[in-house]
Amino acid sequence: MTTETVQRQGKVLWPVAAWFWALQFAVLNPLLAVLLVTLCGATPAEVGWVLGLYNVGGFVASLVIPTLADQTRNYLRPLVFCALGGVALVAVLALTTSLPVVVLALVILGGPPGVGSTLLFAQLRHEGAPPAQVIRTRAILSFAWVIGPPLATLVTGTAGSPAALALLAGIGLINVVTALLLIRRRGTTHTDDAAPRPRLLAQLRGWNRWGVVGAFTLLQATNIATVTIATLFVVHELRAPIIWAGATLGAAALLEIPALLLIGRLQEHRSVRLLLAGGWACGVAYYGLVALVHEPWQLLVLQPLNAWFFATVAGLGLTVFQDVFPSPGLASGLFTNTRRAGAVLAGLLIAALGTSPDPYRAVHIAAAVIVLTVLAAAAAATTRARDEAR
Repeated sequence: MTTETVQRQGKVLWPVAAWFWALQFAVLNPLLAVLLVTLCGATPAEVGWVLGLYNVGGFVASLVIPTLADQTRNYLRPLVFCALGGVALVAVLALTTSLPVVVLALVILGGPPGVGSTLLFAQLRHEGAPPAQVIRTRAILSFAWVIGPPLATLVTGTAGSPAALALLAGIGLINVVTALLLIRRRGTTHTDDAAPRPRLLAQLRGWNRWGVVGAFTLLQATNIATVTIATLFVVHELRAPIIWAGATLGAAALLEIPALLLIGRLQEHRSVRLLLAGGWACGVAYYGLVALVHEPWQLLVLQPLNAWFFATVAGLGLTVFQDVFPSPGLASGLFTNTRRAGAVLAGLLIAALGTSPDPYRAVHIAAAVIVLTVLAAAAAATTRARDEAR
């Protein structure tokens, strides 16, 4: 197989793999609660704690599996294991109605498939992919998350839970195939696996590194908190029909894709710090202006600012982590978990402001303050680093 053929196959294989790994969870996440109720007869309380255990398993898997893969510099063999876990999980859901068995399967088999995208990004970094390619791949994930939830609800609504399980099984099998094809392709390419392996504990030291983790966790929290209350904000604050909430959330998700692609191009010619500062400034402007709107159309008009802000967090954030943490698996795993930790902080933020006279506007004001604080801290750190370099 010629080098040209390998490169041509890679241009097709990477986007396909990224699409189906993202689609798997874009379909599973909105269906999981429904499947627990329809297949296992779970009560609302049981659904809550089952999903909690499932997320804990995912949190652990997203740190442990990529970190272990860093030790061997092989991110594709674990990818096959994760893909098989996804297929096995669907098989358990199809064959049993026992809630304890399903819970065990979700914790053991459900965690590894969530690591698939993380391992893909780690492998891209290991192969020396430029940041622009990483950001373009992240745009594919965003598109899958736009398509996945409506596809899941359409299939389930028209053909029931068995059809939903069949859809998940088909996606899982495709993930197995693409992982095996990536391994085969890797055998025809050359990467420097003999390079010294950075020590895990050494990478976890330093206030600057944890400052990056903390900053992106806070930024993720602002996005999750405002998305969580978006429908309530539209209905209770703006006194508008609920369809406006769907329109604004859909617009933000769709605009995020071209924003990521444009950022990928700009990153080749502009400094990452400048792009981050611009994106975070858009976040401050968006959250601050949303706190002032009184008509739903005004909220819709502001969505380009929202999309640009989150595109810098989701796209450039991953490349920043891969620069800060030398081990690709650790970097991708930590970045993935800023989203999970951000969800916890978002819940605390909403709860803390829930008793205020205007709780939903207060959440947006708090989000603007948080992003502004992160922006100011990053500017101060950059200034200090320049002064020390002189």
